[in-house]
Amino acid sequence: MANRLGDAISPYLRAHADNPVDWFPWGPAAFAEARRRDVPILVSIGYATCHWCHVMARESFSDPVTAEELNRRFVAVKVDREEHPDVDAAYLSAASAFTGNLGWPLTVFATPEGRAFFAGTYFPPQPVAGRASFRQVLDAVWDAWTSRRDQVESDAGKVREALAAAAEAATAVSELPTGPQLDGAVALLAQAEDAEFGGFGGAPKFPVAPTLDFLLTRPAGQELAVRTLERMAASPLRDAVDGGFFRYATRRDWSEPHYERMLYDNALLLDTYARAWRLTGEEWAERTADGVASFLLGVLRQPSGGFASAQDSESTIDGARVEGTYYTLPPAERARLEPPPLDAKVLTGWNGFAIGALARAGRILDRPAWIAAAGEAADAVLTRHRRDDGTLLRASLGDRRSEAGATLEDYGGLAAGLLELALADGDPRTAAAARDLVDLCLDAAGEGTCPFETPGGGDPVLQSTGLAVRVNPSEGAYPSGLSSMSRAAHTLYLMTGERRYERAAREGMRLVAAQALQVPSAFGTALALMSELAGEVEQLVVVLPAAGATGELTAAARRHPAPLVAFATETQAAGFASDGFELFEGRTTRDGRATAYLCRDFVCRLPVTEAAAL
Repeated sequence: MANRLGDAISPYLRAHADNPVDWFPWGPAAFAEARRRDVPILVSIGYATCHWCHVMARESFSDPVTAEELNRRFVAVKVDREEHPDVDAAYLSAASAFTGNLGWPLTVFATPEGRAFFAGTYFPPQPVAGRASFRQVLDAVWDAWTSRRDQVESDAGKVREALAAAAEAATAVSELPTGPQLDGAVALLAQAEDAEFGGFGGAPKFPVAPTLDFLLTRPAGQELAVRTLERMAASPLRDAVDGGFFRYATRRDWSEPHYERMLYDNALLLDTYARAWRLTGEEWAERTADGVASFLLGVLRQPSGGFASAQDSESTIDGARVEGTYYTLPPAERARLEPPPLDAKVLTGWNGFAIGALARAGRILDRPAWIAAAGEAADAVLTRHRRDDGTLLRASLGDRRSEAGATLEDYGGLAAGLLELALADGDPRTAAAARDLVDLCLDAAGEGTCPFETPGGGDPVLQSTGLAVRVNPSEGAYPSGLSSMSRAAHTLYLMTGERRYERAAREGMRLVAAQALQVPSAFGTALALMSELAGEVEQLVVVLPAAGATGELTAAARRHPAPLVAFATETQAAGFASDGFELFEGRTTRDGRATAYLCRDFVCRLPVTEAAAL
């Protein structure tokens, strides 16, 4: 039996390399083998820090008897959802036809053409409380395939058709919301607040950073957002030792967390807590932001300057793998133990979130080291993940680069992060790199309603199965590619005045406006951008006499609520202007002092040098 996973970029795949299961990685070879043998495909999707993925691996995929049955009847494909988010999204949508209990590990059975006909999540090794065992599932699926093949093929085709119709309906163009409509979305979120413990709904309870980001943009929602953030900061969801947030809590009172810690959660929460401090000036908000940044820089930061994807929930203590125990220990006891392992792969889009968060939070809270770290991460990702033709790769591990193609999430997340960095450190080259990424996606878009497309198209295997979704608007835990790219396009419009970027941002948001107003908890980033689009265009440019110059004016500017706040020296401002960023044209200091230009609809007030005047 070939070991096809031992040299994988993904730590999740490598963790399964020694299973007795004859695993294939995602790619055309697995589907060709299934067609040759005329057997179904098992698509097993998870990620390295997923607790129940570990459990199913130990219970079923490491069992020789189960593996023998699986190998004889199926072609087994192992997928890292973080390396192939488009594959994960496609099969999650397909799985929703069979179960409402979606999550990971995701277990999907498909025809040799890749069309799903049955799906579930974790299956135990023995039947438990009405849940079939994994081997019972294998037997039932094989029986359906061999005795009711026509029905299986028909059902798979119907699922595919239904998904295509749902995808088209989900991105129907509608008008952008007005201010009152956006406040109606705030009211829906307020109705879902847990008045006793904070947050939204019951258990499990997630940090929902994009939703909080939206609430902070609306005066009607700011109190709710701040109240939620304060409750979360004081809850067991936050590690009291190093300040990082866990992925979610299994109980309504934020206790008993699922202990993995994700890069995207902590990057987005850093940004949100910094903005909460800008609004309130409360010490708890600043302290929490400092703790999250400490986790990012002290735990997830890699030697390359990029950031690891996550830290595991499980650690090895006294020779046994246990979940969460490490995080319940005081600092002195932790210091004697090996910390939980990292999923050290560097993902383009998620690093874009971290770059943007460190840059903006560093600007707001005056933490130059955070901005510098964002710059090092940007250099690392652009150096390692950008091809000679300007297109992007999805992931790397050390010096090795994954063959997985970048998605719109990567282009949008990185572009938006690079623009925040350019606004914080004044480097026009970073802004130009972001503009190149946005232009690539605008140029790749063909006919249709979506203004953006991934250069080179999507995953070729998904395309061949008919499961590829051109626009994936989902953004529960972190921004979708569509929202990130629309955000980057809007920021470019504010910096350049080029209407094509404004049109692209608006067209992108019109695809999800109707859905977002109905289910605001699932479209936080999109709603935040729509809130900005519904308001007045406002930009603030501060020209410094020297890099890093400080004073009362710069302190006031750091906390200014304008959607775009930029800091640059005279030389940097001239560089921006010469590279087509019109906002910086003619921006100079007055009398050798830091000088602020506040603009509305690209019409700027007279420059000021006093904080009170600003």
